[in-house]
Amino acid sequence: MTDGIHRLPVRVYYEDTDAGGIVYHTAYLRFAERGRTEYLRQAGFDHRNLRQETGGGFVVRHMEIDYRSAARLDDELLVSTRVTETTGASARMEQNVMRGSDLLVTVAVQLAFLGDDGRPKRLPDAVRQAFLALT
Repeated sequence: MTDGIHRLPVRVYYEDTDAGGIVYHTAYLRFAERGRTEYLRQAGFDHRNLRQETGGGFVVRHMEIDYRSAARLDDELLVSTRVTETTGASARMEQNVMRGSDLLVTVAVQLAFLGDDGRPKRLPDAVRQAFLALT
């Protein structure tokens, strides 16, 4: 991670594409999820331990996706992820999926932190501090 941005290389596999070899729209959701998970891991946390230690975890509350151009079978992509805002029980992230210098997809996502009871819960202080340091 550099300058608060995590970069995850992703290769497009056959399972990610439709019959024409073009990446199916839902595959970008998986790529983005992997990027967010690895961002969290690089910030010092992982989903399983976070749930065990705090009784809570992140869920997607809102997401906007802009599909600008298509990726194709065997393309090498780069998913960049950064936190743009941290509030009491949520965080906003921006993600880009690139092929070389071509911007293919942008994702704006709001994550909510929920307790095991399914209700909003304040972000753990360590997570908040890590996100603020990387913002």
